[in-house]
Amino acid sequence: MNKPKLIIVSNRLPIKIEIKKGQWQIKTSEGGLATGLGSFYKEKGGIWIGWPGTQIKDKAMASEIQQSLQRQSLEPVFLTQQEIKEYYEGFSNQTLWPLCHYFPSYASFEKKNWLAYQSVNRKFAEAVIRIASPGDTIWVHDYQLMLVPNLIREQLPDISIGYFQHIPFPSYEVFRMIPWREQLLKGLLGADLIGFHTYDDVRHFISAILRIMDVQSNMNIIAFGKRLITAEPFPMGIDFDKFHDQVSRPVTQKYSQRIIEGLEGKKLLISIDRLDYSKGILQRLSGYNTFLKDYPAYRGKIVFYQLIVPSRDKVPEYEQLKEDIDKQVSHINAQYSTLSWQPIQYFYRSWAFEILSALYYSADIALVTPMRDGMNLVCKEYIASKTDREGVLILSEMAGAARELTEAIIINPGDADGMAAAINTALQMDPSEKMQHMQIMQENIKKFNIHMWVNNFLNSLSIAKEKQQKLSTRQISPVNLDNFTKAYQQANSRLIFLDYDGTLVPFDKNPAKAAPSAELIQLLKALTSDTKNRIIVISGRSRQSLETWMQGIPLDIIAEHGAWTKKFGEKWTISEALENNWKTDVRSVMEQYELRTPGSFIEEKDFSLAWHYRKAEPSLGELRAKEITGHLKHLVSDKGLQVLEGHKVVEVKSTIINKGKGAEKWLRQFPADFYLAIGDDTTDEDTFMAMPQKAITIKVGGGMSQAKYFIDDPAEVIMLLKTISLNKDL
Repeated sequence: MNKPKLIIVSNRLPIKIEIKKGQWQIKTSEGGLATGLGSFYKEKGGIWIGWPGTQIKDKAMASEIQQSLQRQSLEPVFLTQQEIKEYYEGFSNQTLWPLCHYFPSYASFEKKNWLAYQSVNRKFAEAVIRIASPGDTIWVHDYQLMLVPNLIREQLPDISIGYFQHIPFPSYEVFRMIPWREQLLKGLLGADLIGFHTYDDVRHFISAILRIMDVQSNMNIIAFGKRLITAEPFPMGIDFDKFHDQVSRPVTQKYSQRIIEGLEGKKLLISIDRLDYSKGILQRLSGYNTFLKDYPAYRGKIVFYQLIVPSRDKVPEYEQLKEDIDKQVSHINAQYSTLSWQPIQYFYRSWAFEILSALYYSADIALVTPMRDGMNLVCKEYIASKTDREGVLILSEMAGAARELTEAIIINPGDADGMAAAINTALQMDPSEKMQHMQIMQENIKKFNIHMWVNNFLNSLSIAKEKQQKLSTRQISPVNLDNFTKAYQQANSRLIFLDYDGTLVPFDKNPAKAAPSAELIQLLKALTSDTKNRIIVISGRSRQSLETWMQGIPLDIIAEHGAWTKKFGEKWTISEALENNWKTDVRSVMEQYELRTPGSFIEEKDFSLAWHYRKAEPSLGELRAKEITGHLKHLVSDKGLQVLEGHKVVEVKSTIINKGKGAEKWLRQFPADFYLAIGDDTTDEDTFMAMPQKAITIKVGGGMSQAKYFIDDPAEVIMLLKTISLNKDL
């Protein structure tokens, strides 16, 4: 049997193929992902799937390259020039990239690009499916491959899949602009674990799926169909030792010495970016210009090295950005330069790792000010390289790294005055204070390095998969059904608790119309005709509704979550002495939301109030439900009341009552050989927890539950009851 392997899937392989004069060669990538996972996947006996970085037209050459890469545990996905243009340059970088970085005006929504994105994602998924075996772990990376998790899931339903997004996940209001938003989210929900850099990204993602998809969420656990998906933040680290140790190498020391000598005692401020509008380069230049204007004493005493790595400079937006940067640098240098000093040294090219290391080490200040960034590893590389701890980091609050590196000077990247003041603060900072801040940040990024990031993600994926497997084993199987039937038939006394909405009947947009079907009435009559059975309908519904619908059926009723109880043939009784003086304030709040949410309405019961939004526009209803829940929880926090979030309903009732307490009265009074409880929402959890250990407890639908088993929908509930009671012919 083959040992389980790790399969990494990313847009690019950790190498690049270069072709010159008909000859090809392999170049190593220095990217963060390649560095972090480069050795790890080999140690795990893994395979890396991705594009080799260039189009290869010659089939013989492609075959030769593929065989060579496979010997290195690399599996290439070859793309045509058209696919590169439409999938990568088009949909990935002209639709998803600008929206995820909050630049919607730069986004395009061309259908041909979307079709190419789908096609290429299928290519990647097929490459995975060809080599994956049971027990393997698949780790998909980034926004270019958002459809891949579900494409794999459709073919390999039991395999372990993780997805990590390296760029921000935008707010719902931005993400909803994508015409194909639902397909993208469904693609991600094929994963067992979905990772982001920050909690804000997780929050935005969950907000989007709750409003766009038919899912439920409890904290960071998402119930989608029969699966539970976990979404968590995993701040990415760097290879700390690689950057820290490089500084002491002779080649780096030589470059550092040259840089420091060339400064002639001036302070060095550096920024290193790829050419992109999300990096805030123009805003940074404006901030530096403001600094030179407001703090003239530093003119001639500081040099700003702005390093930009070329990227997409043939794309019109990037071409314009490059032109604007050139103009602004020229303007600042023209305005402030002297015969012996130039305020900005501007470089537009790639740099060798040894030179970057020397620049990091030599710089007094690093200015890292993106307008929006998933994490930003440049700031961490700078910190790791400051072996003398004599440096200051000025960091944008819009970078994911700002959540971790709180010892940096945190700024708003669009605030030129604030940036100028931050540069001045950094220059004035006492050496001991600099070292203290730098030491704390170094300890942080050394501990939470790239290797810990990898291990944390994969360990969390294992835990998420275990949850999935436990859930799947709780689905009612034919064997379970046979065992239930035997237990039912062998029992001399049976106690059966049945929720109503979402359990015995499907939800209806108009709750007043959710009357039982003729089939259900016939089944309940058959069940209650067996003298060994005691059937209890236990619901949040009003006693009036339940009594009307159950009229003529010899069963017991627990209404309003346990506030009212009624044994067949007897009168209604109140479970506890309850007050209603709270209703006026709660109703006032609910009426505000009723007015603001077309289609919503208020239902008043004897001892509870419910705000229904089943008829409201779904996204607005979910939004208002979150708002009213928070509002009501604050209002009733000291009043002995509970706010319940049900299926398209928010309800307020006394904490004294719940379905579990109602069920306990029957459990005490009517001990039985066979216990069964079926329900569909959070209010039924109290019933499940009240049941004896030997009871059969069943949750209808997905999600977290105390129930021992899961079933899909009310139709399956009816079939189960017919099967175990041998009433299949009803």
